[in-house]
Amino acid sequence: MKILITGANGMLGQKLVQLLSADPKIQVIATSRSTDKLPSRGHDSYRFARLDVTDRENVIDIIGDYQPDTIIHTAAMTHVDECEQNQEACHIANVTAVANLIEACETFQVHLIQLSTDFIFNGSDGPLTEEASADPVNYYGKTKWEAEQLLQQSHCDYTIVRTVLVYGAGYDPNQSNIVLWVINKLKNKEEIHVVNDQWRTPTLAEDLAAGCSLIAKKRALGVYNISGRELMTPYHIAETVAREFNLDNSLIHETDSNTFTQPAKRPLKTGFNIDKAIKNLGYSPHSFKEGLQLIKKQLNQA
Repeated sequence: MKILITGANGMLGQKLVQLLSADPKIQVIATSRSTDKLPSRGHDSYRFARLDVTDRENVIDIIGDYQPDTIIHTAAMTHVDECEQNQEACHIANVTAVANLIEACETFQVHLIQLSTDFIFNGSDGPLTEEASADPVNYYGKTKWEAEQLLQQSHCDYTIVRTVLVYGAGYDPNQSNIVLWVINKLKNKEEIHVVNDQWRTPTLAEDLAAGCSLIAKKRALGVYNISGRELMTPYHIAETVAREFNLDNSLIHETDSNTFTQPAKRPLKTGFNIDKAIKNLGYSPHSFKEGLQLIKKQLNQA
């Protein structure tokens, strides 16, 4: 089985390459717009190719050359405020790229797994099932919902993987997420203000990779929620991180969304019901505490 991964240098891309390349039955084609930044893979089943998913001809050429069975599309513009402020670039990265991949997948009969987000919802309710109605409140969410609609109207086999607040430790020290941000701030004795009126089901990057792997191997089509089980606020997340890493939680200050002036509005309550993934895929995520313990081990090894 050949699986092509876009955005392979990103957090999820790294975890997917690590997981899938360990399976002797899978040939991994890692792609990125930049050079290969992953640790050397010492076996013949790993390939790397430069790919700009916003370039239609590049997409057609690479997919035509490698003829993958499945593409896991992780590349995207995900910084929510940046998306709000640079909407043209956001649309190209999150919608045009998906249109290019759909065309190639229809041409070469490839299963396309598209990563999506809880930010396609308005935040009025949660946890949400796969049947919940989309109503994005920011431009990032609008582009991800538009990409979902393109897939639903397409003629290729597709799976939409919706996820929430991904965290983890990768190879690139410049990559960040809520857990690493809290760790770094508290280690530097910096005070942080964290909201307690937004609710999410935080997702360990390894769990998201495992969910995508299960979908690819089972060729499970449709929409799947892949996240953690626990519904938590960012403040609760920060408090838990401080406790697990023995950091000073007196530096953490509870606040609410009204105190922040951000370019993009955030949905207040999302989070996912993952019963479908558990039943159909055998998906079994780590608890948040287990995820933090794994990160601690990875950071110590680094």
